[in-house]
Amino acid sequence: MILAANLIWFVFGGGFFAWLGWIICGSILCCTVVGIPFGIAAFRIAGFSAFPFGKELVDARELGEERIIGTGLANFLWIILAGIWLAIGHILAGIGCFLSFILIFPIFFGIAHFKLVEVCFSPLGKRVINRY
Repeated sequence: MILAANLIWFVFGGGFFAWLGWIICGSILCCTVVGIPFGIAAFRIAGFSAFPFGKELVDARELGEERIIGTGLANFLWIILAGIWLAIGHILAGIGCFLSFILIFPIFFGIAHFKLVEVCFSPLGKRVINRY
């Protein structure tokens, strides 16, 4: 069931475009040495945004990893450079999914987009885990 939901999400729910946005953002950020950690985080989130069902994004400290000094400051810079723009895109896509209430799938897709909005504001120090 999760596989089917992920495939439907990727093709019809905006998963491809969410993935593409994160990949483009990560590629642009990797053009500079300072942006490489941000780009790596964006690539990690790209996989999550392509297939979000059955997965969860958790803080790395919950998995026993130590937090790198400066992650909070780096997340603040991320919000200014890329996070706010990706969040706006996911909010608009989520609203669009909720407004197309004719089908039941768009409701779940809207929820997935709003789950990705949370990720837009602090991708550094997060890890993707499988829930099932």
